[in-house]
Amino acid sequence: MHYISTRGQAPVLGFEEAMLAGLARDGGLYVPDHIPQLQPGHIAALAGLPYEEVAHRVMWPYLGGAFTEAEFGDLIARAYAQIAHPARAPLKQLAPGHFLLELFHGPTLAFKDFAMQLIGQLFEAVLARRGTRLTIVGATSGDTGSAAIEAFRGVAGTDVFILFPDGRVSEVQRRQMTTPIEENVHALALAGDFDAAQARVKDMFNDFAFRDAVGLTAINSINWARVLAQVVYYFAAGVALGAPHRPVSFTVPTGNFGDIFAGHIARRMGLPIERLVIATNTNDILHRALQTGRYTRAEVVPTSSPSMDIQVSSNFERALFDAYGRDGAAVAQLMDELKGQGGFAISQGALEHLREIYGSGRAGEDEVAQTIRRLHAETGELLCPHTACGVAVAERHLGATPMVTLATAHPAKFPDAVEAATGIRPPLPNRMADLYDRPERVTRVADDLAAIETLISKRRAA
Repeated sequence: MHYISTRGQAPVLGFEEAMLAGLARDGGLYVPDHIPQLQPGHIAALAGLPYEEVAHRVMWPYLGGAFTEAEFGDLIARAYAQIAHPARAPLKQLAPGHFLLELFHGPTLAFKDFAMQLIGQLFEAVLARRGTRLTIVGATSGDTGSAAIEAFRGVAGTDVFILFPDGRVSEVQRRQMTTPIEENVHALALAGDFDAAQARVKDMFNDFAFRDAVGLTAINSINWARVLAQVVYYFAAGVALGAPHRPVSFTVPTGNFGDIFAGHIARRMGLPIERLVIATNTNDILHRALQTGRYTRAEVVPTSSPSMDIQVSSNFERALFDAYGRDGAAVAQLMDELKGQGGFAISQGALEHLREIYGSGRAGEDEVAQTIRRLHAETGELLCPHTACGVAVAERHLGATPMVTLATAHPAKFPDAVEAATGIRPPLPNRMADLYDRPERVTRVADDLAAIETLISKRRAA
């Protein structure tokens, strides 16, 4: 298995090197040069297996000998021991033909834990073997940062710096990033929105002198290993609902497009997914792009679902790469237009390709609040605003095929929004009950690349 850049000008790498690189040196994102296939019999055999075994079987073809089977199995076991629910990703029925896939039972109460806990284990094993040290940087709209800090806190051979938009994450998300005491993790509150934070991370990767000096790597969903780990729960849910003998559909609340792109990979591997539906909030660039054929940035509007408050979805580049026939030069041109002109037109052929794969919908703030209120009254379920956005959009796409909406975060991560909608303030789990009492450690930074690089260099050296 080899990994190639979506912009076609970076070295071809193996799994381990692509994981450690994060972002390709030409600015593109790494993708596998082919998608392994699971035959129907192999998919059927996943039914009833522990989540860890499903993960092993789904991900193993992508590793290209980076780990032995026994070593990889041990790393998976250690990673998912941190997920509190015995099923890891349980399904819960909301209504006839509509299910929630609960992905919030990890240590930071969000779906990011499924990938980040595993990546933490993979990185630690590789760095110990190599005897090297890396500087991990990430931009977060809320959940990635807390999941990364939780996964890498105290991990030997790593320094972790997370940029988050100051004042634009929930208090729980912020405190999960700012209260860990380990000296190798650093929360940086950026004066700007998530798109600015993400842009500064990409700028750091394109500053090759800085990148090489500090051993830079990324753990955002631009890292292929993040996407790969998320492919697993599509298979787990699909076989639980009868795959491969019957199809299943998924609706995914998404901002940076990594989670739903993982569903696309699952379908290409052979899982019979009938519909993949993108659910967006008010920041609806993905929905607008599929509706109009133009991918154009707008101003980020703060909402009750801050993890989706994004106007530049990095992983959409991977979808474009496939839609343009894996033409790296064409994708590079589109990304240049996005950076220079704020948007681009999707060719008719590529647009038709994307529309064949993805449906989409948008839920505004009023509809999200109404969905939280209504679902609690009808089912007793408390939904976080991101999940409520997904449920609202999914309900427009229900049919004969079972629909699974990804429940991406625990409602206690967004207690203000849930309380405003239902009058109920969801409590944190007992293991996090003292979160609001823990001292915070945070550094506020300007939206200034040179200043951020200087800070990282000094903190890393210290």
